[in-house]
Amino acid sequence: MANGKTLADKKKFGLPHIYALLFIIIAVCTIATWILPAGEFERVVNEAGRTVVVPGTFHVVERTPVGLFEMFKQIYTGTCNAADVTMFVFISYASINIIISSGAFNGLVAVLLKLLKGKARLAIIPIFMALVGTASSTIGLFEEWFPFVPVFVGISIAMGYDAVVGMAIVALGAGMGYSGATINPFTVGVAKGIAEVAPGSGFFFRILCHACMLVVASILTMRYASKVAADPTKSLVYGDDFGDLAMSEESVHNAPFGIREALILIILGAGIGVVVYGCGTYGWYFTELSAVFMIMGILSGIIMGLNINEIAKKFEQGFIAVAMPCMMIGIARGILMILQAGTIIDTVVYYMSLPLAAFPAWFCGVAMLVMQTLLNFLIPSGSGQAATSMPIMAPLADLLGVTRDTAVLAFQFGDGLSNCLWPTASVAIIAGLAGVKVEKWWKFFIPVFMGVFVTQALLMVLAVTIGL
Repeated sequence: MANGKTLADKKKFGLPHIYALLFIIIAVCTIATWILPAGEFERVVNEAGRTVVVPGTFHVVERTPVGLFEMFKQIYTGTCNAADVTMFVFISYASINIIISSGAFNGLVAVLLKLLKGKARLAIIPIFMALVGTASSTIGLFEEWFPFVPVFVGISIAMGYDAVVGMAIVALGAGMGYSGATINPFTVGVAKGIAEVAPGSGFFFRILCHACMLVVASILTMRYASKVAADPTKSLVYGDDFGDLAMSEESVHNAPFGIREALILIILGAGIGVVVYGCGTYGWYFTELSAVFMIMGILSGIIMGLNINEIAKKFEQGFIAVAMPCMMIGIARGILMILQAGTIIDTVVYYMSLPLAAFPAWFCGVAMLVMQTLLNFLIPSGSGQAATSMPIMAPLADLLGVTRDTAVLAFQFGDGLSNCLWPTASVAIIAGLAGVKVEKWWKFFIPVFMGVFVTQALLMVLAVTIGL
């Protein structure tokens, strides 16, 4: 008994609700606009048509601190600014929800369960991580994977694991795909263009980097999955209700897999192929991708034998289910709006870059990696971070005695996997789609992130040593 209360009566420490957490970050950023000096770099349009920062041009400008009322206005502005992402998630998730409700995935999992026995089921983790990562590494898919989060959650639960494993397959796969990107046009392509290095330089070294990160993340995820399979109470989400996302192994074993289910999976496979081709060949983005997902959902509903009203009802249910993570997207975007309104993003970038000059050449790669990882909290957009940081990091690399390719590598390492860590990036969205509380995801992810981060640091040292 302590102060009239037993230990059982004491509340366990827990993070605030994700909306509250995002609001706290917004409030801190608002206060920062009153403390930090406002500053800007000069920007020009280079020969490739990209707007880039001019190194050495940082200067203090008139302060524009964000007031209390303005802070609330920027939250609304953020939700409007993120409308393209939000609507894509609404439409794509609702469409995939129709495919999930068809039972086609239950039948697919039944086949997998028959093929993979015992510990052999763990192979599904690195296999799917590699597939997701390859698409992210080459054609830059990231948000496009969001609709498939609940799919992998259901598969993971049915195979005796949990929702965290399903979420990890997508999040880690996409994150490492960006970190180990080879020809991703949105990150490596932009960064190399700004740094003025050959598009194909370091290609095989980046493949090695991607493979090393995949091995580390797969081992750590499989270790957690094995622990959950042996004792479900060890799951970080034990006792949580995953509703329609969950697939029980018993029910899946008896799931039918006939012509209708096969046709629906064929439609899904064809749709993914169209998305990959459209993104790679025509530069498709949310507008075109939303159209593809809508077509996939409607065709799947027709194959299931649903009438027009039933298909509409399925879409409605999908919209309702994804409303919370969609609001997370808008609120998180409000953080960026605050930083822009207060004109302090360039200030933070500038002062973060100054200490790098104090490090010896062999350690500069690691220092750059740390900076880019922290910078991704402020600028979660890969292309936006490249346009802001690479004009500074490229000439800085020249001064520090490391190659510009190494500077690009530090950028992509910092930009990729930390998207699954920072609340300003994608973690809140992916967790919401998986039905996993962010704080529970962090308990799993932070040790994995640290393991991969150490791997990245060693790879940066190797890159400097060999003169990448």
